[in-house]
Order: sequence, then C-alpha cells, then structure tokens
Amino acid sequence: MPTGEGAVRLRPPVNTLDPRVVGWWRTRWLLLTAGPVVVLAVLGVFLASARFWLLLCAAVLAAVGAGCAVLLPLWWFRTHRWEVTDEAVYVRTGVLWQEWRIAPMSRIQTVDTVRGPLEQLCRLATVTVTTASAKGAVRIEGLDHELAAELAERLTRITQGTPGDAT
Repeated sequence: MPTGEGAVRLRPPVNTLDPRVVGWWRTRWLLLTAGPVVVLAVLGVFLASARFWLLLCAAVLAAVGAGCAVLLPLWWFRTHRWEVTDEAVYVRTGVLWQEWRIAPMSRIQTVDTVRGPLEQLCRLATVTVTTASAKGAVRIEGLDHELAAELAERLTRITQGTPGDAT
C-alpha cells in the first residue's frame, strides 16, 4: 500500500444498517423455522406411534428458532457496517467469520436495488453492487428504501465519472 501524502488509509466502514433490519431478520428467521415445526407437529398429530418424539422435536425446534430469532439479529446488527466513498464501496459483515468487501469504483459494473415482500413491509431495500470479482456482488442489506435509492443514484453518478475498465 502506498504511504505518504495522498495515500488512502483503510478503516472499518462507519455506517450502520437501518434498525428496522432487526425485525426483518427476525421475521425471516421465524418463517424459516415455522415450516419444519408445522410439518413435525402435523406428523406428530397423525402418527400415533411416533407422536411423542415428533412433538418433542417440533417443540425443541420452535424454542431454538425463537431464541435465535431474538438473539442473532441483534448480534448481526452490531457487526454489519457499510460505507461509500468517492473511491470505493466498503461492506463488513459476519459475526464469527468477518468478511470485509471493498469494491473500487472503477470496477463497478452495475448497481441494483431489490425490495422483496418482507423488505417492502419494513420499508427496507438491498443495494447490490456487481463487479468483475470472482467472489460475486457486494450486497448492502437492510437500508431504508429511500436511502437505498439515493445510494444507487450516487453510485451510478460516481462510477460514470470514474475512469477504469470495470472488468
């Protein structure tokens, strides 16, 4: 890395996600857990020979799913960060295995915003920055939908004015 005057100093991204992302993550986790719990419970009701074990598994899975839905989103919220500068997009995710992705503006090929049904209910959006990286796109989940639209517009403006080959 170059040192001296004009050198870019890497640092952790400063922006947090929108606090509503905690509710979005909780809802996704509960929906993911609900399917297997319902299947196990229905099977437990109809299969008398394995009723106890199926209902026990359904109860344990429901308890673990509810516990994870309460705790994990709070933990994720504290660790996910993002930032956009005139030089790059920075995203840090992960709890146990932290991943820090940096997408230089000259490498950005497309900028997309996505709002699934749950995101729309929470007024959130995901910004996806596609580069030529083998690792894939850089995603910033859990942004306020208006901020996500402004960010996509800003990134488009910056990348249009940035020299580079975007490959």
